Amino acid sequence: MSFTELSSWKEWLPTLLNRPLLQIESQTISLLWLIQVMILLSLVTLLARGIKRFLKYYLLVKLKLSEGDREVTGTLTSLGLATLGYIVVLQGMGLDFTSLAVIVGGLGIGIGFGLQELTRNLVSGLTLLGENKLKVGDLISFKGNLGFIKEISIRSTVIRTFKGSELVVPNNHLTSEPIENWNYENCQGRIEIPVGVDYSSDPLLVTELLLESAFMEESVVTNPSPKVIFKQFGDNALLFELWVWVNRIDNRQFIISSLNYIIEYNFRERGIKIPFPQRDLWLKNPDELATLIRGQKDETSSVIQSRKIPTLKSYLQKISCFSSLNDLQLRNIIEMGKRRHLSCGETFIQQGEIDHHFNIVLSGQIDAIFENQKISNRLLTFKSGDYFGELPLMLDVPYPTTMIAATDTFLFMIGKECFHDLLTQYPHLAEDVANELANRKAVLASYQDELKEMGLLEEEINHPVEWIRKRIVSIFNL
Repeated sequence: MSFTELSSWKEWLPTLLNRPLLQIESQTISLLWLIQVMILLSLVTLLARGIKRFLKYYLLVKLKLSEGDREVTGTLTSLGLATLGYIVVLQGMGLDFTSLAVIVGGLGIGIGFGLQELTRNLVSGLTLLGENKLKVGDLISFKGNLGFIKEISIRSTVIRTFKGSELVVPNNHLTSEPIENWNYENCQGRIEIPVGVDYSSDPLLVTELLLESAFMEESVVTNPSPKVIFKQFGDNALLFELWVWVNRIDNRQFIISSLNYIIEYNFRERGIKIPFPQRDLWLKNPDELATLIRGQKDETSSVIQSRKIPTLKSYLQKISCFSSLNDLQLRNIIEMGKRRHLSCGETFIQQGEIDHHFNIVLSGQIDAIFENQKISNRLLTFKSGDYFGELPLMLDVPYPTTMIAATDTFLFMIGKECFHDLLTQYPHLAEDVANELANRKAVLASYQDELKEMGLLEEEINHPVEWIRKRIVSIFNL
């Protein structure tokens, strides 16, 4: 840019910025005036938001106010300060609100008609914040959506659903439509489980099994006690309904799932059948159809047999410490972990690495290889039904050996927290683990120096079972 061009910019830019655009009483409105006002209003807005965050997340937390009260106080304070700041800025820039009263009154009518929806939402937002019947953190059900209130602003409310999404609802919908608030007094609620049984079933036995199933679920409270309702005689079944009360209604889907598992298991054990709709079908060519179906069944059966993979349940039942568990207990264990496949020769974990899983060999075998600069020695081989990784998991220390799949191998891996739950629910497993570890003298020997450095071992391990048992009790508070 030449000097001449620069000089011309300096001459006409101030003229452009200060050129009058509008005259309101004694105040001249120019482009520069508008820029200054916008900057000041933006600063007031940022300051109001900063004060709200300071109140909500720091000062009011120190005063131990509830999350809902913090949201109300922060929002109203921020709104009041922002309004006051806007008035101060506009008056400080020379605007006389008295002279604008007629203009604002005239515009207000038009704005009122054009922004009715926004106005309703603003008023509804103030109502929600003022009444405090819906608070941040409340569990509500709105139009089939169940979730927690994450934020209540002036225009809308944000609901965090259990699907992980955020539902933005205009405030006037919340003030004009029915809402279920599970947190208004407490989070306790009733869950209803519909059940249909065969007409040949004994209603008293069904009632007994439903109540027994309810008390087998830990989340169900005893006061109020569970109830069984014989609803009606259905087309294909006797229709019952199990009513249970729980303290955490937000976990209702998990509780319903668990109760369904328990009911199905108890019904199956006692011979109660759950019917399905049945219809009579008349065929004109039954012989030809039977031949066709038989051929398809044979073909499908051969394909299934060729692809059949044993279930995790069948694997676990073959392991000594799980062999006595019923289907419900096995389901709990299956939910705790995950299955992993290793190809022959694949390394599961290197010596010196840390892994936080209790590992059960379902099939195949795993070799534990101790390596140093001079030798590579196989210390142990874990076959189907064996487990490993409990000592590194409990003590949070690296693996003393490299774990390699000697054949194609399936592992069942349980994380640290779930392993804790496993030992808590099944104390006999802790004793089994202690005895198994005591038999691995070579592995314990490789750990001793490292354990001494960590301060976990003050003397030689002369009684492995007793030492391991004490470590399990101290780590998991059993």
